[in-house]
Amino acid sequence: MAVSEELFAPVGSGIELCYQTFGDPDDEPLLLVMGLGGPMTWWDPALCRMLASRGLYVIRFDNRDTGRSTRIRERVRRSALVRSFAGRPSRPPYTLGDMAEDGFGLLDHLGLETAHVVGVSMGGMIAQTMAIARPGRVRSLTSIMSTTGKRSVGWQHPRLLPMLIAPRGAGRDAYAAGSARMSELIGSPAFPQPREEAVARGHETFDRGFSASGVLRQMQAVLAAENRGPRLHALRMPALVVHGLSDKMVHVSGGRATARAIPDAELLLIEGMGHDLPPALYPTFVDAIERTARRAGR
Repeated sequence: MAVSEELFAPVGSGIELCYQTFGDPDDEPLLLVMGLGGPMTWWDPALCRMLASRGLYVIRFDNRDTGRSTRIRERVRRSALVRSFAGRPSRPPYTLGDMAEDGFGLLDHLGLETAHVVGVSMGGMIAQTMAIARPGRVRSLTSIMSTTGKRSVGWQHPRLLPMLIAPRGAGRDAYAAGSARMSELIGSPAFPQPREEAVARGHETFDRGFSASGVLRQMQAVLAAENRGPRLHALRMPALVVHGLSDKMVHVSGGRATARAIPDAELLLIEGMGHDLPPALYPTFVDAIERTARRAGR
């Protein structure tokens, strides 16, 4: 199976995205959009290869402010995030709409008019925004452990807020240890990740180019977003919503609300799944994503 080296794409507004592809460029394109602070490597190569084996041309990338993609310079203060959590209006350095345009810019760079779009957590919000903004370019939509932006659904467990906005300890080991603690808190109870694997992923993420200020900017974009529910009602492409019943980061009510908002969306609720992508569930994810993509073909 063909796997490209990591490449770079200028996508407009001074943003350059690092990306990688799996599979045959002549197959149906599938764009994978990662969540808050997550580089493209959080899309496990094993999962990408499984998707490519189903006849999909898989594209993963680092969002702006993540990994090897462009960093934005404007600063977001934690006090501003607290106000945003409380529902007060804010003006973020960029919006989810801007990040959706990054995705379209990457497709343009690759010469792709349309693609299936799969997003996880914040990536699900970006994927929804792409489908709303340019529905003719999204063949199918898969939103995983995400929400509509309505504040009465998809809430975080109260224990998570202090960890989300607290400064992390300086350095590689402190970041990895904090990542492992977060994984224990929000991960899947039925599919626990060994601590040594969580620490190793934290080291890999830090080495790739972790930006604490970038995470704050992404978080502000999420908090400033409008409720997408009313606009999701207008979508007509095949849609899949996947959510874990044990998700503490985005309550399952967010997934249910997303599925209700999109006409004829399939809702896949998974017992014992938290806010992660456990390898044991890769076959389930791949089957569901392929099923949704094939609905677009019909």
